[in-house]
Amino acid sequence: MQIPLRTEDEIEKLRVACKLAADVLIMIEPYVKAGVSTGELDRICHQYIINEQQAIPACLGYHGFPKATCISLNEVVCHGIPSEGKILKNGDIVNIDVTVIKDGYYGDNSKMYVVGEPPLRSKKLIQAAQEALYVGLRVVKPGVRLNQIGKAIQQYSEAQGFSVVREYCGHGIGTEFHCDPQVLHYYSDDHGIVLQEGMVFTIEPMINAGKKEVRLMSDGWTVKTKDRSHSAQYEHQIVVTKTGCEVMTIREEEEKSGRISRIMHNQ
Repeated sequence: MQIPLRTEDEIEKLRVACKLAADVLIMIEPYVKAGVSTGELDRICHQYIINEQQAIPACLGYHGFPKATCISLNEVVCHGIPSEGKILKNGDIVNIDVTVIKDGYYGDNSKMYVVGEPPLRSKKLIQAAQEALYVGLRVVKPGVRLNQIGKAIQQYSEAQGFSVVREYCGHGIGTEFHCDPQVLHYYSDDHGIVLQEGMVFTIEPMINAGKKEVRLMSDGWTVKTKDRSHSAQYEHQIVVTKTGCEVMTIREEEEKSGRISRIMHNQ
């Protein structure tokens, strides 16, 4: 398995793409409210990426995907297709997943949004999904086995009373949308992969309020929980550094919270 190690020049270009991807998630937040369709949210993101950022929405046309973003509502785990018919209502939880291409380099991230006042269990699920990502980030540094990321995420999530989806994972990214390594969010065989400085990949655990099993819908994209429980996901794109990792898609709100920092020095 040949995992790319990115040069400083490449990493700088990735930082630019990642900042744009993070900015889309910040920009769209005020629009996520009851009465708005997921199709409208996608349209706003699409226009912003094209017109304001002079970038390309990576999802649009990827293996035939019809929209610029993935928007996953409530029991949708991932790859939800935005549409005019899906109208947000009070109590909904929403994941918006944005990937942009700038000058041939990819930036990929996602976060959760709430509409009005969701059930307490859904609130706890969202908090656990974000912390599961942060738990994974704190593991990353050169010399650590890749599967330790998934082990830490699984242990944390299950201790909170939630389950971790197995079928979908984080991935290498750079001048292509998906490449090695595959970053599993549960403990599994990693074929001996050891993290090295310059590796760039996403960590994006999908955490379910109920059981871990999922089903793929007839559109070939939308993935839902089998038991119809709610699902939540956060995603960051990172590069492995000498002492830990750089979170290239970090948002200001996260830095201010003190829970993670752009430059993670992991012990």
